[in-house]
Amino acid sequence: MQILQKLFFGNYILSVALISWLAAQVSKTAINFFLSGKFDAERLWGAGGMPSAHSALVCSLFMATAKLEGLNSPFFAFAFILAAIVMYDAMGVRHETGEQAKVLNRMMQGWLDDNIENILPQNGKMLKEKVGHTPFEVLSGALLGILIAVLIPVP
Repeated sequence: MQILQKLFFGNYILSVALISWLAAQVSKTAINFFLSGKFDAERLWGAGGMPSAHSALVCSLFMATAKLEGLNSPFFAFAFILAAIVMYDAMGVRHETGEQAKVLNRMMQGWLDDNIENILPQNGKMLKEKVGHTPFEVLSGALLGILIAVLIPVP
């Protein structure tokens, strides 16, 4: 685990959180490839999908903080509240934004096929539909982050 001690300035909590985020993004890309049959590089850094990388990051953050600083630490309290807000937002506002983008994209495809570039935002591109998460995607990311934080020992 000496390599972990050198990662990210020797900061255990930061290292665990970023490793969890990376694990979730790689898992998301692999799952997307398995389900669709094609590699989509955007899944390596994009939001939305299974598992939630945001949830993995913040849950590993609060778990690593608990291990290093203790449950009575104000740092743990801050990390726990941050995790709750991020996961709530992923299932709420961001999920609804993706659902609305799906509806708007369908509507825009049906309008003015000749002049669609003038209607669509961002130079004729469709709205991004994968921005939020289902509760299962959030739970999967949370469990992945907690597992990684539990498995990586405090140096």
